[in-house]
Amino acid sequence: MAILQVQDLVKHFPVHGGFLGRVISKVHAVNGVSFFIEAGEILGVVGESGCGKSTLGKSVIRLLKPTSGSILYQGQELSTLDHQAMMPYRKKMQIVFQDPYSSLNPRMTVHAAIAEGVRFHGVVPDTEIDDYVQRLIVKVGLQADAGNKFPHEFSGGQRQRIGIARALALKPDFIVADEPVSALDVSIQAQILNLLMELKEEFNLTILFISHDLKVIEHFCDRVLVMYLGYVVEELPCHRLHEAALHPYTRALLGANPVNDPDDRRPLAVLEGSVPSPFDLPPGCPFASRCSERRDECTIRMPPLLSRGKQHRIACYAIDPITR
Repeated sequence: MAILQVQDLVKHFPVHGGFLGRVISKVHAVNGVSFFIEAGEILGVVGESGCGKSTLGKSVIRLLKPTSGSILYQGQELSTLDHQAMMPYRKKMQIVFQDPYSSLNPRMTVHAAIAEGVRFHGVVPDTEIDDYVQRLIVKVGLQADAGNKFPHEFSGGQRQRIGIARALALKPDFIVADEPVSALDVSIQAQILNLLMELKEEFNLTILFISHDLKVIEHFCDRVLVMYLGYVVEELPCHRLHEAALHPYTRALLGANPVNDPDDRRPLAVLEGSVPSPFDLPPGCPFASRCSERRDECTIRMPPLLSRGKQHRIACYAIDPITR
C-alpha cells in the first residue's frame, strides 16, 4: 500500500525586481512530478545540483508550499492544509538535512534540541522526556554524555547522528533524507547509511532518499527517480539500473561513475553543454540540447513519462514504446 502519492507536483519560486518589487520571473524548480512510495520502501531521487531534488523533498512534507499538485499522505490531501491542520502530520513526516551543523541551533545542547519537539508534540509525558532523549542519543551511536554538549563539539558525522536522532524523536512513519551523507568523508558515509538502514528496519520507516551520488542510491534504495531540471525523466528499480536504464541522461550518469576496478582505465563519460536556465525553460525536453539521440519532436514538446514495464517509467521520444 502506498503511504505517499504525489501527482503533478509543481513548485515555482517568484523572482521580484524593479522599483515596486513586482514579480518579473520565476524559478521552475519542480515541474509536474508524479510518484508514489510504498510503506517500508526507500525511494531514491538523483540528479545534478539544481535539478529540484531538495525542493521536491521539502514540498512533499510541506516545509515549502507547492504551487500546484496533489500530495496524498495515508489518504489525506496535504497540499491544501493550513498551518494548524498540518500539525498532526508534522510528527509523522520528518526530515534529515544535508548540513547537520546549520540545521542545529548552536546555542542549544543536544539534549535540548532533541527534547524540544518531543515536548511540543507530547510524544511522551514530561517526566519521561529525559530518559527518552537519552535512549535516542545512545540508539544513534553517540556516547551517553553527548546530550550535555553543544553542536560545535562534534564532528560532521556525529552531528548527522544528532540530526537523525532529532528526526526519530517524534516517532515518524516517513522521513526525507536530504543528501544526508554528501558532506561527510566516505568512511563516515558508510556508517551513516548503515545506521539509517538499521533504524529503517527497527522502526519500520519509509524513506525518500535524496542524493547526487548514483552509487549511493544504487546501494541504499529500492527504486530511483532520475530528475533533470525539475522533471522526472526516468524511474526504475535500483537493482536493474545498469541493465535496464534507457534514458540518455540516466546512462550518462552511470557512465560518469568511477568504476571499482583500479586497472580499468576507460575514460569517464562527460556530458557536453550546460543545463538550461530554470528561469526560462526551453520548449520540449529540457535535456534535448545535451542529448546525442534527440529528434525533431524533442525540441517541440516535453515527452510524457510512460511505463516501460514493471516499476519502470521513462520520458524519452528516442525510446520506442513498442519494442522496449
